[in-house]
Amino acid sequence: MSLDIARLVAFSGISATELQISVASSNISNADTAGYTRKSANQVTNVTGGVGTGVSITGISSNVDKLLLKSLIGANSELGAADTTNSYLTQLQQLFGSASTSGTSTTGTSLANSLASLESALSSLASSPGSVSLQSAAVSALDDFASQLRSTSSGVQTLRGNADKDIASSVKSVNDDLQQIADLNVEIRKMAAAGQSTADLEDQRNTALQDLSSYMNVSYYTASNGDLQVYTSSGRALVDSSAHTISYTASANVSSSTSYASGGFSGIMVDGVDVTSQITSGKIGSLITLRDDTLPATQAQLDQLASQLKSALNEVTNGASAVPPPTSLTGTTSVSGTTALSASGTVRIAVADQSGNLVSYQDLDLSSYATVGDLVTALNGISGVSAAIDSSGHLSISATSSSNGIAINDMTSSVGGSGFSDYFGMNDLVTGTSAADFAVNSSILSGASGLPTGTLDGSSTLTAGSQVLTSGSATVINALYTKLTGSTSFASAGGLSATTGSFANYAASIVANVASKASQASSAYTAKSTAQSTYANSLSSQSGVNIDEETARVSSLQNKYAAASQLISVVNSMFSSLLSAVQSN
Repeated sequence: MSLDIARLVAFSGISATELQISVASSNISNADTAGYTRKSANQVTNVTGGVGTGVSITGISSNVDKLLLKSLIGANSELGAADTTNSYLTQLQQLFGSASTSGTSTTGTSLANSLASLESALSSLASSPGSVSLQSAAVSALDDFASQLRSTSSGVQTLRGNADKDIASSVKSVNDDLQQIADLNVEIRKMAAAGQSTADLEDQRNTALQDLSSYMNVSYYTASNGDLQVYTSSGRALVDSSAHTISYTASANVSSSTSYASGGFSGIMVDGVDVTSQITSGKIGSLITLRDDTLPATQAQLDQLASQLKSALNEVTNGASAVPPPTSLTGTTSVSGTTALSASGTVRIAVADQSGNLVSYQDLDLSSYATVGDLVTALNGISGVSAAIDSSGHLSISATSSSNGIAINDMTSSVGGSGFSDYFGMNDLVTGTSAADFAVNSSILSGASGLPTGTLDGSSTLTAGSQVLTSGSATVINALYTKLTGSTSFASAGGLSATTGSFANYAASIVANVASKASQASSAYTAKSTAQSTYANSLSSQSGVNIDEETARVSSLQNKYAAASQLISVVNSMFSSLLSAVQSN
């Protein structure tokens, strides 16, 4: 080997070793940097004329296992969904309160416990149905349940609204990631064209891809020009030659009637195409499922409870009357004067004084009236009675004297499959169309009307001045108690199968169903977190920085550098000796 070649080999070794030391040092300093992968300088042997002339560095690269990365991307999506579901279902479970049992008594704040309190209040009232204080306690217990039911329903809709807002904020994060990937694609192409290392930029791009996958499930591949191209699960481009950002506008107001299917929630759009159905995992996928399926299912269960309880309680109280009778009764069913009246049987309308003594009455044959307007005319024909359809479209029956009141006995009446009073809602104990507005009748709650505990005398004929209303009987209260504790049929709702049982049992089933979903979500989160950690650790082990290895590598490279330096010193010394020998000749 000539001295020139020896010196060339030594200089190339020093140059290569300096770069390798720099790369190893960078690995050590970035060991804790998120997304950073171990870099290595690619060294090759230079050969000239069949003779080795040193080494050179062809580039700096990182070795990332593509299959491991793809597995981690999928695990990120599943963990993002599981984490979000777990968080929301934990909040949902908290809405339903808690229950605890000690001996034979059950306490707590759940809907089932509130119904148990109502049962207890009615049981106490049954022993003394005329007690004003016990009546007030029963109304208060029912109002407490109604308030809790409305609050729970409102909380469910609040969670749906929060999920919708979280979709909008998550879409913004997705767009940031998409734009970053597109921008990095451009930078990587430029660096590659200039012959510079793109390894660090690829790390940043992979980090953005991992973050993106936590929000939504995506597919991707690296094109021949080095670009990372990203698509939805059905192939809609998110990043190709540029970023295709997502657009979404959260709904201003969310109620139980708001749904994606009906257009209450907008679609998640890419280039004018709705891709909502293509997002099935990640945080956004979970939020869509929570907003459109999981939470509405719970609302449906609450609505079933409210609907059945309203029907059961009102069926009893519409066959009863407050004592003393209220001056005016106003129904809850919406009607008009032209509403057809398909009815049969007889209903008794009576005017009684504050002691429950008869002032006047009349039995009406409902088959005689074709419309509600005809019925109103007949009601106005009863002595001491004034009837009308109010501005809200509800039938109103009043006593013409403020010292008297109105009482109704459905007798044999049948209107739309219900008794007269029940059909029009003249003595409804509770009002509302769903759990969202389930409430105690405002006139009863305010005290303007008493709790219906009496029954209008149903004898074939009544005598003016005789007592036709009494409050001392427990018949109505026992009927209410039986409705609460007896067997009621509940339709399938929100994943709960059709069942038969007491209202407290059904409420407990709702609470248990929510608790079960929350428990499953927690278990799923733990499992997905473990799986994601396993893939992340595997990828880190394969492509991450091992400080001990890099430190040892730096030490070894320093030795190589010293050896190359020594070789240059020896070659220089040999050149000097050769030059001196030539000069002496």
